[in-house]
Amino acid sequence: MIDRVDVLGVHISAVNMDMAVAEIGRWIDQGERHYVCVTGVHGVMESQGDTDLVRIHNESGLTTPDGMPMVWAGHRAGAAWMERVYGPDLMLAVFTEAINRGWKMFFYGGAEGVVDDLEDRMWLRFPAVSVVGSYTPPFRPLTTEEGEEVVQLINDSGADIVWIGMSTPKQEKWMDQFRSLLQPAALIGVGAAFDIHAGRLSQAPRWMQRTGTEWLYRLLKEPRRLWRRYLSNNPRFVWKIWRRPPRFVEI
Repeated sequence: MIDRVDVLGVHISAVNMDMAVAEIGRWIDQGERHYVCVTGVHGVMESQGDTDLVRIHNESGLTTPDGMPMVWAGHRAGAAWMERVYGPDLMLAVFTEAINRGWKMFFYGGAEGVVDDLEDRMWLRFPAVSVVGSYTPPFRPLTTEEGEEVVQLINDSGADIVWIGMSTPKQEKWMDQFRSLLQPAALIGVGAAFDIHAGRLSQAPRWMQRTGTEWLYRLLKEPRRLWRRYLSNNPRFVWKIWRRPPRFVEI
């Protein structure tokens, strides 16, 4: 069983990349069905006023440390082995493993045209990996009929893993809603990873990712969309962590 660290009520999995990929592979091998939340400061702070989102994070198969603050929180609690399991990197690691394991992929999410570009670029990088379907949802909740059609489409595809490229908390709530209806072993919410791997959004340099300053890079790239999130969430997160230090969850 994978340990978890309580970060302001959200239970972050004490994992590194190898552990996360191995756990997903175990679900596929053993016929289990789970979902993966890839969570950083934004996800934790969104959860502060949303008890349903806290529950979704804490009932996941994995809630991986997407940002360095989650890793530092884990280290402070005593999980020295924790490393960042960032959505775009997790996609690449799982696709790499899928070459030898024969895992089948499905893409759900993204703006119009993003999934097409994503499929093309991932095929060039991983031609041996099977992408068995995709669906770009409307920017509104699905109707009951649309939801049923999506469930049938995904289940009929034979996918082992469904990648979900939506924003937080939309993707987490989608996985919670549909997990019991879908046959694939893993639903993995990776947010902006679709745009990044489709070539539509640039990534921060690795040194900024390692030092926890990636938020500044993204803020400079998308100031109108992100200024409120970062300039409000980040100071509040630091204050709350100081008052409520991370700790291991008793399982």
